[in-house]
Amino acid sequence: MKRSPGSLAICLLLLFLFGILEVIASATANRVHENNNNNNNNNNNGSSSLYWSTAKDEVDLLSKPQAQQDDDSDSDGGFSSLEGMLQWAIGHSDPAKLKETSQDVQRLSPTELKKRQTELKKLMEKLKMPSDAQLMQIALDDLNNSSVSLEDHHRALQELLILVEPIDNANDFNKLGGFAVVIQELNHPDSDIRRIAAWILGTASQNNLVVQRQILELGALAQLIKMVKSSSVEEATKALYAVSALIRSNVAGQELFYTEAGDLMLQDVLSNSSIDIRLRKKAVFLVGDLTECQLENMERAELPFFSSHIFLKSVVDQIASDDLDLQEKALVAIKNLLHLRMADPLVFKEFCGLDAALKRMRQQLHNLMSDEVLRDYAMDMESLRGEVELIFRRKLGEVTQVPT
Repeated sequence: MKRSPGSLAICLLLLFLFGILEVIASATANRVHENNNNNNNNNNNGSSSLYWSTAKDEVDLLSKPQAQQDDDSDSDGGFSSLEGMLQWAIGHSDPAKLKETSQDVQRLSPTELKKRQTELKKLMEKLKMPSDAQLMQIALDDLNNSSVSLEDHHRALQELLILVEPIDNANDFNKLGGFAVVIQELNHPDSDIRRIAAWILGTASQNNLVVQRQILELGALAQLIKMVKSSSVEEATKALYAVSALIRSNVAGQELFYTEAGDLMLQDVLSNSSIDIRLRKKAVFLVGDLTECQLENMERAELPFFSSHIFLKSVVDQIASDDLDLQEKALVAIKNLLHLRMADPLVFKEFCGLDAALKRMRQQLHNLMSDEVLRDYAMDMESLRGEVELIFRRKLGEVTQVPT
């Protein structure tokens, strides 16, 4: 049977595709294998199994998004289109082989062609990148597999850390049973596993009331509060990050936080000047967030904790730090605390020493204004400090304007 030029071209393309896709499948597998070997070497990971890796280093999470790679790069993202696939394959194929393939296609029967089409479809399916849901499920399967090495356990959590960041993925994660699995990791004997697990919970629940509720209902908050007392600063910091993310703008979560003695945990962190400054920054930031939420919900009864002399002094003491970021967070918290109905300015003055602390800070900021690099920031800080002093003095009834 004689084929028309059009049908012959289609047959040639199909067979050509089948041949080059075999090349692509082999090359892609090699590229993934090489990439994993590189990742394993960099992370001292002894596992030799193949996987679609999405993990990034921790520093990458805090940096700006990676620039889009060039179209001709050999990254593991696959091919953006069939045309790109063809171009890559042609460039990596033997011309003699291609000519031989074009001659062979003319001898195919319709049955053989149909078979080739089916095989081509199956091969193309194998080349598809897994969806985010599939990647999350693969990582969860690894976490549920007791025979998986510690390195692969760590790798699975790192991948989930990236995958749960988009809000749609975070919302779908619970449907896979993901949060229950990650919460179990909070009890893992390895501190770094616990750290990443807490980080995942915090990342997924950021400004997401649905995910906050799901994680809170699974009972994670109590364990996270305990982890803040960990001897590992990294673990404690990520645990407090997760606690803060879980209860931010969430009244029910904050009530549970107080029930679990989270307020005393904050007081302990802020009262100990030897505790790592990163932890104290997160603690005082959370105080500012909790008091702001209280001010936005004035119908709620103010907790006695907010008028505790020891607690208030622990917050005021933070502005004595040399760290400007910690000072700024402390000023915001103090400003909110002074706005509460139960705020007693005499306690702030006589027990906490706020008056003297604000004067020392004013002098410190005045000195910093002579530094060209820090001048603008110091002026902004002085504006905030002056606002706090104005509220404080008005509460005392001493003056109606901060002296210049």
